Amino acid sequence: MTDFVARRRTMVDTQVRPSDVTKFPIIDAMLTVPRESFVPDAQREAAYVEGLIDYGNGRYMLEPRTLAKMLDALNISNDEMVLDIAPAMGYSTAVAARMAQLVVGVESDETLAAEAQTLLSEADADNAIIHVGPLEQGAVEHGPYDVIMIQGGVEKVPDDVVAQLKDHGRIACLFVEKGLGTVRIGRKTGGRVSWRDAFNASAPVLEHFSAECAFSL
Repeated sequence: MTDFVARRRTMVDTQVRPSDVTKFPIIDAMLTVPRESFVPDAQREAAYVEGLIDYGNGRYMLEPRTLAKMLDALNISNDEMVLDIAPAMGYSTAVAARMAQLVVGVESDETLAAEAQTLLSEADADNAIIHVGPLEQGAVEHGPYDVIMIQGGVEKVPDDVVAQLKDHGRIACLFVEKGLGTVRIGRKTGGRVSWRDAFNASAPVLEHFSAECAFSL
């Protein structure tokens, strides 16, 4: 029988801590949330490897290092509301729920959304819900949010998503440009988001988060 508790500890010790992520709430969450429960049964043995996990239909679980460093840069506190876009089966939502007051995951795939809601309940993430709808529209009825994070690559951030971020709120996005990925942290001030580069990472670009094609004559 696989010892997933030991694998979680190894993941934290070899992928998270060496990436300069040492905040107790993040370490505790990643040691506690059963990552193997949030992947398809056929991929449970691969749940703790370094690399993306492919759910199909354009959904991926980000590498442990990438999620941990995103959370580290966002520095979520227990009185904040978080919008988590494209969480697939809900792992990132479950992890963030151990730090935030409330987490709203947005998933457009109804099958994944239903699985995520069940898994969140099983993980005692009572302060997390899954909203079913287009990723690019966020979940305006539950916002605005102190923190937004997107679980996949982006070339642009839709205006509807930015509008749901509170003034002085933070957003983490993995921008992909010419095949290279950089996670940037944005802070909203006066209705505008200022970005800074945080670290390099990679993930395929989510549908509806790609740059619009420009044509010239």
